Amino acid sequence: MTYCVGLKIDRGLVFMSDTRTNAGIDSISTFRKMHVWEVPGERVIVLMSAGNLATTQSVVSMLDERTKAPNERAPTLLEMPSMFQTAKLVGNVVKEVIAHSSPEGEKADSYFNASFILGGQIRGTEPRLFMIYPEGNFIESSDDTPFFQVGETKYGKPIIVRAYDRTMSLAETVKLLLVSFDSTLKSNLSVGLPLDLLFYEKDSFRIGLKKRIAQDDPYYRTISDGWSNALRQAFRSLPDFPDT
Repeated sequence: MTYCVGLKIDRGLVFMSDTRTNAGIDSISTFRKMHVWEVPGERVIVLMSAGNLATTQSVVSMLDERTKAPNERAPTLLEMPSMFQTAKLVGNVVKEVIAHSSPEGEKADSYFNASFILGGQIRGTEPRLFMIYPEGNFIESSDDTPFFQVGETKYGKPIIVRAYDRTMSLAETVKLLLVSFDSTLKSNLSVGLPLDLLFYEKDSFRIGLKKRIAQDDPYYRTISDGWSNALRQAFRSLPDFPDT
């Protein structure tokens, strides 16, 4: 399992993903789940993945190889005129990889499923954020749905829902995401450090802050310990159940 979040604020797009991949309690590995394509001054595209590792790696490899050996019949991520067209391209590659990976038979493709969060900006258009499903279809973020999650979402979602504000600064947004991830890490062993963080500032057309956050990161430790203490204090401050 994994946990990835893509979030849209007024200043731009913020992405965070864990790096744990496991095939049982005795087979745990670290793999990057955030991938970036950049043409400085022209476009930045970020793709995060969750699901079957072989499927997600095949999708990313196919997209990347096509950028290095483009042809007229297969436009690449670096040639798409809009993020909507980019989402369609990624969706088509997802369908292609799953179709080729799955054996014949009922529900054969379920094991090979993978979901993606795609975000970025292409010059002449606004920053956009999409969720791409294993079937290849996708939805776009909106004012009502300003963030997407893939993977182990249930533990970290309530925190984002309660605290998100589109006018947040980058510092506040990173703090919010770290609290969300810390809650998930403490609740599910299939999500693990280190975490990858990336910030894209609107209309910059270049990668902004990009950082890997490890277990010993001082700020992460401050957030993790501080959130635990704050929850305990909040619990103690609530009135006790009346003794009747």
